[in-house]
Amino acid sequence: MMIGHLALLKKAQITSKRSKRLSPLLRETHLNKVIESGLVDTLSTVSVLVDTLYAQPTTPPSLYIDLEGVYLFREGTVSILQVYVLPLGRAYLLDVHTLKDAAFLTPGTNGRTLKDLLESSAIPKVFFDVRNDSDALFFHFKINLAGVQDLQLMELASRTHSRKYVAGLAKCIDRDGNLSPAKGAKWKATKEKGLKMFMPESGGSYEVGSTNVPCRKR
Repeated sequence: MMIGHLALLKKAQITSKRSKRLSPLLRETHLNKVIESGLVDTLSTVSVLVDTLYAQPTTPPSLYIDLEGVYLFREGTVSILQVYVLPLGRAYLLDVHTLKDAAFLTPGTNGRTLKDLLESSAIPKVFFDVRNDSDALFFHFKINLAGVQDLQLMELASRTHSRKYVAGLAKCIDRDGNLSPAKGAKWKATKEKGLKMFMPESGGSYEVGSTNVPCRKR
């Protein structure tokens, strides 16, 4: 239902001639696995997810995170937290709309929570434009993000031309994704499909993430 899976994958692929100046950790990142998705919407599956995330290596970064919601910042709501786990080639959708605080406070077997992980400076988390995500997490769940690597800022810092404005994800993928024509077309088609689900003028709704949680994979 959401464009986040492919977007998270492409975030990890934004490397180009300018990549020499990007984070050494991100330069080691390669994506050769097919993404599988899993819905996390119960306390037991949250616990399993927490254990899974803590078990991942930190070099290069393993966790690529994005949030979806209705007007995603302190005035809005958080519906879904998406995390792509690079070593597993797997994306998880955490149903924050249903679980609320329990999404972040349910412990794994070692007693640690997703809130602990998000606030850990020792565990790198990759975002693209973390501003609204950070604002929403702090205002609604009192989560102080740490260990963030923001690809949008890395792209800005690595430019050889004007740095007056940050670039959006679509522009970065188009310019730096090194996609084949077929993959580029698939990316754009998926993006457009996702936008239509969100945009009221296209028959969609900003609340799609809260009212149409994706079905479990059979």
